[in-house]
Amino acid sequence: MTEDELVRKYVKTWEDAGPELEKIRLREARDQDNHLTLQLLEPAFEHALRTQPPDNSPGIVEMQRYFAKLRR
Repeated sequence: MTEDELVRKYVKTWEDAGPELEKIRLREARDQDNHLTLQLLEPAFEHALRTQPPDNSPGIVEMQRYFAKLRR
C-alpha cells in the first residue's frame, strides 16, 4: 500500500468514526454531573480571583507577556 493510500484510508477511517464519536461526546456531556464538576473546579476559580493580575489586564495579555519573556 502506498503512502497516499494509507493517508486516504486514515482520513476515511476518521470520517466514518466522526458521527459515532460525536454521539459519544454528546452523551458524555449530557450525563456529566455538573454540580460535582463545579465543586471540583471551585478552588481553581477562587485561586484565579485571588491572583488576578495587578493591572486587571485580560489573561491573554499576561500570557503573551509570559511567552515574550520565554523567547528572550
